[in-house]
Amino acid sequence: QVQLVESGGGLVQPGGSLRLSCTGSSRIFSIYAMDWYRQAPGKQRELVATITRGGTTNYPDSVKGRFTISRDNSKNTVYLQMNSLKPEDTAVYSCHARGVGSSIWGQGTQVTVSS
Repeated sequence: QVQLVESGGGLVQPGGSLRLSCTGSSRIFSIYAMDWYRQAPGKQRELVATITRGGTTNYPDSVKGRFTISRDNSKNTVYLQMNSLKPEDTAVYSCHARGVGSSIWGQGTQVTVSS
């Protein structure tokens, strides 16, 4: 079952922007908090943004001030706006739904930052 579908990845120059989207079912978006993770080759998976059902957000220092997570529950979609992108942001980005006793992952989308 594909429960989360992502889009928006691609190639962008340093300093550029991308907006990732992740769409799921109304069931998921009514009860789950949402996260974005990334994983670069040879590196551990890193949490880059979280948002609760009510819209409270958190970010690690590595992306604070550059990335913004948001959600539109009426559209069953969570977004990751990425600005001022750096080569070190290059990774596969995945969305993740968190609930009590439940964990759902998107398929992942490649983001490459290179001149």
